Amino acid sequence: MSQLFTPYQIGPLALPNRIVIAPMCQYSAEDGQATDWHLIHLGQLALSGAGLLIIEATAVEADGRITTGDLGLWSDATEAALARVLASLRRHSPMPIAIQLAHAGRKGSSRAPWDGGLQVRPDEPGGWLPDAPSALPHGPHEVPPHALDAAGLLRVRQAFVDAALRAHRLGLDAIELHAAHGYLLHQFLSPLANQRADAYGGTLENRMRFPLEVFDAIRAALPAGYPLGVRISATDWVEGAWDLAQSTAFSQALRERGCSFIHVSSGGVSPQQKIALGPNYQVGFAEGIRRATGLPTMAVGLITEPEQAEEIITQGRADMVALARGILYDPHWPWHAAARLGAQVRAPHQYWRSQPRGQATLFGDIRIGQR
Repeated sequence: MSQLFTPYQIGPLALPNRIVIAPMCQYSAEDGQATDWHLIHLGQLALSGAGLLIIEATAVEADGRITTGDLGLWSDATEAALARVLASLRRHSPMPIAIQLAHAGRKGSSRAPWDGGLQVRPDEPGGWLPDAPSALPHGPHEVPPHALDAAGLLRVRQAFVDAALRAHRLGLDAIELHAAHGYLLHQFLSPLANQRADAYGGTLENRMRFPLEVFDAIRAALPAGYPLGVRISATDWVEGAWDLAQSTAFSQALRERGCSFIHVSSGGVSPQQKIALGPNYQVGFAEGIRRATGLPTMAVGLITEPEQAEEIITQGRADMVALARGILYDPHWPWHAAARLGAQVRAPHQYWRSQPRGQATLFGDIRIGQR
């Protein structure tokens, strides 16, 4: 039996298999509101047969966006727009759906990737001055961000809580906090972005303080047992910066606070990063954190082949495998993986006739006649 297609439990949340669709920014919202693009995009992914779909990084306040096209969940209008999309998905797919809540920090006020991705300066149309732990720009030619003061920290923390309550009200099955890829919570963790001289900077304990305060506040606001996980960058890929040992300590602190899962990625906080790309290049980080903490763990990063994913699960290197670019390229990746691995996968009955000959049980024990 394929281990990739065995069920998995995240607290009370039952996943039909170990395939997770990672959050992928679409930069296609309007004033933070989900559009028809999100309905089409998420709709096709919700029919893919994966075990869990995580909605893209969703800003908890308007100035916490990466671009003006970022999805948001900071107002009644943004909540209502996402509710419309979710209602359609729920009518046609039983797939569990989570959301990633995020704040861009100093990487905010940027152009979309297809427009170059560079910073939009505060004095340019559509630009604003981003917040950050310290007044250190991400890139050498960018305008320095505004360093958050005590009032700003309280405001951002409450924005995360408010967005989490909206997500729960929408009926989303889980929440993932974005503490990776150089965005605000990762900025607090990394000494490359955090050079504060107060209780939120300096030592590892201090740098972890604000991300853990955000986690604690959300955990306290949600019902007991509701799945709340965190995505981290296990390393900055810069010598002397955030690394696997610190990520393990952070993950252990999260586990002690009731974290439901850890989603292990890497990089993003510095243009100086030197990433050793290759198949499974981040899996070792997930494996190390899983062994050290016992947290349910998602591995991600250049996992493209079903046999790769199967081996990761079979060898106990991670509990779940997350796909990003690969499932954008092939939205039916779970179908094809099930066919390769001799497993079964959920699919809408409208598509049952698409099964290749010789794969009569790919979508379950079905029999289709035709007049």
